[in-house]
Amino acid sequence: MSEDTIWKSATQLARELDAGEVSATDIAEHLIVRADATDDKIKAYLNRTDDRLRADAAASDERRAAGEARSRYDGVPVGYKDIFVTRGVTSTAASRILESWVPPYDATVVSRCTEGGLPMTGKTNLDEFAMGSSTENSGFFPSRNPWDLDKVPGGSSGGSAAAVAAGLVPWAWGTDTGGSVRQPASLSGIVGVNPTYGSISRYGLIAFASSLDRPGPLARTVEDAAALLQMAAGHDPLDSTSIPDEYPNLLDGIDGGIEGLRIGIVKEFVPTQEGVRQKIDEAYARLEKLGASLQEVSLPSFEHGISAYYLIAPAEASSNLARYDGVRYGRRAPGADIVAMTASSRDEGFGAEVKRRIMLGTYALSAGYYDAYYGKAQKVRTLIIQDLARAYADVDLIACPTTPTTAFALGEKTSDPLAMYLNDIFTVPVNLAGNAAISIPAGLAPEDGLPVGLQIVAKSLDEPTMFRAAYAFEQDLGFAGSPEGRPEL
Repeated sequence: MSEDTIWKSATQLARELDAGEVSATDIAEHLIVRADATDDKIKAYLNRTDDRLRADAAASDERRAAGEARSRYDGVPVGYKDIFVTRGVTSTAASRILESWVPPYDATVVSRCTEGGLPMTGKTNLDEFAMGSSTENSGFFPSRNPWDLDKVPGGSSGGSAAAVAAGLVPWAWGTDTGGSVRQPASLSGIVGVNPTYGSISRYGLIAFASSLDRPGPLARTVEDAAALLQMAAGHDPLDSTSIPDEYPNLLDGIDGGIEGLRIGIVKEFVPTQEGVRQKIDEAYARLEKLGASLQEVSLPSFEHGISAYYLIAPAEASSNLARYDGVRYGRRAPGADIVAMTASSRDEGFGAEVKRRIMLGTYALSAGYYDAYYGKAQKVRTLIIQDLARAYADVDLIACPTTPTTAFALGEKTSDPLAMYLNDIFTVPVNLAGNAAISIPAGLAPEDGLPVGLQIVAKSLDEPTMFRAAYAFEQDLGFAGSPEGRPEL
């Protein structure tokens, strides 16, 4: 097996496994060697499960030898953002308050991938409780962007994005609450998907904001992202918000092209970095060349998306994180009585950004302020949904930048929360509306050589059309960028 195994897509590896050209054990060993050599610089993983990876890979080889592969991708390893609970493996949400918690069960996403035969490489780093856009809010250490180790990989799923981009794993799971899959995918030069809310189970997902959180795949190719999402999506009776309808086949017709598709270009979304604007304009021209018709759409309520999000999400976080009281599980600090013990446990266990959002949410929900803040934010959410519905009366998909800039420097925005929050200005409205969206590489910005992402937003449950457009764009662009060969790696 060649050394370029670490840069192959999951689908390529699956084909080689089918043909007997490679074994799952060989793939696992290559990834372990790669992680040994590079992850001390990138810090993508919070917890590598090398022994389990080897055991899972050996079991996969035995199944394939017996003709009993569980799926096409049996033996292709996967990583999980450490916000998915994993039976017998520490699950921390990158928070000191959960640093020693070992769950007794698997999240549905994990169990479905395990049923498909995917070995686990480990648990990846994130902003604590998925609250952040750079992975600098991790309770343990920041992750770094493989394209430039002085830059952030994005967040909150920055560890998963960095792991895929650096060749540590062919694909990985993240979660997207306001852009936390798409934004790191854009900054790290890979594909990231935010599926329709309710299309994939949140059971076993450590909650941040329950009406916004969604598991989503990060991968090197559009086909890989579709395949991983397909494996885990579909109704789950353990999640009360799970859509009961059958989930569409994402791979059927993915190569059908986009001739005749109507794509809306968002009037209000203009990147602040010149190189990003250039690549996004080139992306629009490419979509038109491929046969789509483009037209400008106006989504005026989107400019209020960040304001609404930072009332709704903290309000839900305030409620969800109330359970971390030092009594039932998690960190317990000493205290003279239960009030002192709870206060000390939460003070020691939560980081600054989590505390900030809990306080914002508690204030927004408090008596006398509920209608003025939380209630108005929910009305803005309704306006965003209505604006999207009007736009989709005239177009099939919407295209826009994923982020206003390329990856920013570590420490550049940590002292200015608003500047950090505004990095998600193009992604947050999609979560408020519940629609599906994907970020795909659109090339490298000329001024810094860092990746730029194009976001394609679909109607709810119209992921097949979204993937078809993303696949056509990806195949035509032929983006072969990866940080492979950069001296620091």
